[in-house]
Amino acid sequence: MDDAVATVHVVDDSKIVRVAMFRVLTYAGYRVKAYESAEAFLAEPAASSSEPAVVLTDLVMPGLDGIALIERLSRTPAAPPVILFSAYGGVPTTVRAMKDGAVDFLEKPVQEGELLDAVRRAVARSRERILEQQQLADVRARYATLTLRERQVLTLVISGLLNKQVASRLGISEKTVKVHRAHLVEKMDAQSLPDLVRIAGRLGIAVEPRGPGVGKNS
Repeated sequence: MDDAVATVHVVDDSKIVRVAMFRVLTYAGYRVKAYESAEAFLAEPAASSSEPAVVLTDLVMPGLDGIALIERLSRTPAAPPVILFSAYGGVPTTVRAMKDGAVDFLEKPVQEGELLDAVRRAVARSRERILEQQQLADVRARYATLTLRERQVLTLVISGLLNKQVASRLGISEKTVKVHRAHLVEKMDAQSLPDLVRIAGRLGIAVEPRGPGVGKNS
């Protein structure tokens, strides 16, 4: 993924702007696709979520504007970072753009160096998001290999219960708890208890201080 060429999607109703940005970004080594409207961009088939991508869009356009485009993209999984640009700059516009989800805001006429710096930062953000998604997918796959009992033990362990307390909650022996705990730690590839807690947090597993209402089957 680190070697993958990033794609920059340029969205602007001005052909002059599209052509200028296409040339600059292509020369810089990016794969560039240009669209005359947000609708045209959204009509394109969704790109692979494993490839780094950035959307570079004008704020003011006929039909869907840049903010509306950000809102549409925010509803999709693995939405690419969005850079907004406009001739109508200023602090209020910039603040609004960032609040609505843009990762950067550029004022027209956009300087080449400023453009490339912004795209470089956005591409780095895209790569980070992809890596996070891949890591989360790996964690979910590991969690799927746990047995029901191992999941119960995991929930109690991250809640701070000792092995003997877990055994009491589940109605099993402490020795059995240790076996389940060793298995789940290995399967989840956890290096320590704090590491296991962080992994569980990424999975959205809630801490149960008093232990869940589970049965007594081992």
